[in-house]
Amino acid sequence: MIDTIVVFFENLSSLQKFIWIVGCLSIFWILEGVYPLKKHQYNKWKHAKTNFVLLFSTMLINVIFGLITVGVFLWIDTTNFGLLNLVDFPVWVEIILAIMILDFTSQYLVHYLLHKIPFMWRFHTVHHSDTHVDVTSGTRHHPIDFIFRETFALLGVLIAGLPVSYYLMYRILTVLFTYFSHADISLPTKLDKAISYVFISPNTHKFHHHHVMPWTDTNFGNIFSFWDRIFGTFIYQDTKDIVYGVDILDAEKSEDILYQLKAPFKKGLKSVEYKR
Repeated sequence: MIDTIVVFFENLSSLQKFIWIVGCLSIFWILEGVYPLKKHQYNKWKHAKTNFVLLFSTMLINVIFGLITVGVFLWIDTTNFGLLNLVDFPVWVEIILAIMILDFTSQYLVHYLLHKIPFMWRFHTVHHSDTHVDVTSGTRHHPIDFIFRETFALLGVLIAGLPVSYYLMYRILTVLFTYFSHADISLPTKLDKAISYVFISPNTHKFHHHHVMPWTDTNFGNIFSFWDRIFGTFIYQDTKDIVYGVDILDAEKSEDILYQLKAPFKKGLKSVEYKR
């Protein structure tokens, strides 16, 4: 059974990945219309347009990184480089370890650095400038922010010595959790809290999108929440107190794509709250 799954992901086509992305977006778009966490009065399609333009730009970058990643996988296969090539664990154990390593390096670690290193933070502000967080917000990344993320994903692949099948399993999971955690859906509080003990739940990630410190510098994870718990960056409070956006960019221009692309290059871009 597990071998069949591995073979399936080894041969996963671009069309299948695209269908997965569209499917996840569509499902959570529908759910947040039926069970919204915050009843915002805004034009969802206009809001989505800005985020989809940014998604298109990152998809182009992803093509380039995809070509680089193919070369990395070939090199790993030839040299047997990486942690998983030093051990002989059952396949299911290797898959879990691979997902954990990638979730830490290409999600938690780089996300933490995006907040702590001023130059990286400049580009990450575009993600945080969204004043109406919903499922499409998961696609909202400045191209240079996305390059940082993909570079750390490659680092995770090298450290672990992953085969392509494990990597694609991770990518499929991270798409699901990205849209799940950003979706404007209201789960029963007990259920959301239960999920948050292991995974990043919708409520958990919403605190990260609060417009000022200290909540903005919490809940950095994407799939697993235990990284935040281990490193002391986890919080869970009342979602009614959340105000979306970021205090150093013009909230009125949250949907202005040119403003968002140029904003990281503004001189003196810093926050009193962040003490950058």
